[in-house]
Amino acid sequence: GVGKTTLIQKVTQALKSSGIPIDGFYTEEVREGGRRTGFDVVTLSGKRGPLSRVSSDSSTSRREYRVGQYVVDLVSFEQLVLPMLRNVNHGSDADKKICVIDEIGKMELFSQAFIQAVRQTLTGSGTVVLGTIPIPKGKPLDLVEEIRSRKDVKVFNVS
Repeated sequence: GVGKTTLIQKVTQALKSSGIPIDGFYTEEVREGGRRTGFDVVTLSGKRGPLSRVSSDSSTSRREYRVGQYVVDLVSFEQLVLPMLRNVNHGSDADKKICVIDEIGKMELFSQAFIQAVRQTLTGSGTVVLGTIPIPKGKPLDLVEEIRSRKDVKVFNVS
């Protein structure tokens, strides 16, 4: 809630209007009647789908991924994000671009395929990643700490 996504959106608009090739996604709060009911994934190409929603009941089914009160829609997330990341990773050198990944957090990290795709994007030559990661609190998230400690990563704290 400090403005990471807002900052990402403004930087994205500035890069787009400068004609810089850019692809990726950001997460956006979904609100109903003034309260947050979940998050959507929005791709820079304009597709949108649910990332998570407030759970209506407290009983958890076996295949449910939860963060606090939110149930993560892994299928929706992967359908939107993985094709875009694969496209970034397998593009020719001629169309190297900036890849926006907002965010690499608890909800997104339920997806093993996403973790692999992010690692591939970071090690891919020429792709610049503009991403957001949460500040460390509680149990460290492996991929987040791996990214934070990379020599080729510059971390800015948003406050």
